[in-house]
Amino acid sequence: MKTPAAVAYPDIDGFVLETVEIEDPRSDEVMVEIAAVGLCHTDLVFKTGAGNYPLPAVLGHEGAGTVVKVGSAVTKVSIGDRVAMTFRSCGHCDHCVEGQPAYCRTMPVLNYAGRRIDGTSALKTEEGTVSSNFFGQSSFAGHALCYERNLIPIPDDFPFALAAPLGCGIQTGVGGITRALHPPAGSAILITGGGSVGLSAVAGAVISGCAQIILVEPFEARRSLGSDLGATITIDPISVQDLSREVRAHAPMGVDFAFDTTGVPAVQQSCLQCLGAKGVFGFVGVAPPGTPVPGEANTIMTLGQTIRGIIEGDSDPDAFIPELIDHYYSGRLPIDRLVKTYPFDEINMAIADQHNGKCVKPVLTFNHNN
Repeated sequence: MKTPAAVAYPDIDGFVLETVEIEDPRSDEVMVEIAAVGLCHTDLVFKTGAGNYPLPAVLGHEGAGTVVKVGSAVTKVSIGDRVAMTFRSCGHCDHCVEGQPAYCRTMPVLNYAGRRIDGTSALKTEEGTVSSNFFGQSSFAGHALCYERNLIPIPDDFPFALAAPLGCGIQTGVGGITRALHPPAGSAILITGGGSVGLSAVAGAVISGCAQIILVEPFEARRSLGSDLGATITIDPISVQDLSREVRAHAPMGVDFAFDTTGVPAVQQSCLQCLGAKGVFGFVGVAPPGTPVPGEANTIMTLGQTIRGIIEGDSDPDAFIPELIDHYYSGRLPIDRLVKTYPFDEINMAIADQHNGKCVKPVLTFNHNN
């Protein structure tokens, strides 16, 4: 069948809107009619070719919508189910069995290869094959093929536009704090970057009971929203000459935890300088290829510090996404304050608005009645 899509081409700025042909689901696949899809920085990283993803491609990995077709081997969902979509995992390796599917042994081939396991793609245009299967979904399209492992049923009254960013950005931010770093109540934490991941991390720090939550973010509106969400201190990095000195003015012994969402090497280096003894630095921001691990080896050893990378907030989506929805209903995670919706055909405008700080989390929506 044919469906609209935003296609990423090499050497073309932005996404090209066109119609693609999508195959019917195979026995282990599910077709979802996309109602909303989040725009994530990771999509833009892969669009530039930095992730070595084969272009042209349909990207998108924060889809939400309604199941319209199911393969013969699918038992988890049925036609008509409302679902959120997340990363794909195998379900069989040791990490998946232990409840750590974000570190699935086959994560790269299942999420970043641009093809099914047998080397085929589910998408094509009149010009030829287009890479698919991005995060097991490629949801920058009116319809997407995915799998049981990366589908999470959602309540009937939960808006698709809020469900979409749960699949990556929100679970990365909240989970990066509550599941990966797991700070004890009363801790001091530094969060660098106030986009959707960073502001979700602020909410996660509040949920964890952190006493001091320091948010570093250049856009004033995002700092203000961070304060509303529970940040106790906000810092404009543009207005300070030495970030570590500014942070230590509020936390003289250094923070217990630091969480970087920017991927900027200089910011990551500053995070290490803000850590106290036994401090833990976690990072989720995508740094330029070849970026060395920040810090000075002897200092890290002497202070007993830890540096760790975090993917998808250490999430087990089947358990964690329903938990995030509960946090929303209880008022602890006001996703609606982060999201701004755009019609799908305004994807390039949404990218520009996010870059310029006019929105925190753009979510693209479809009107399938047109």
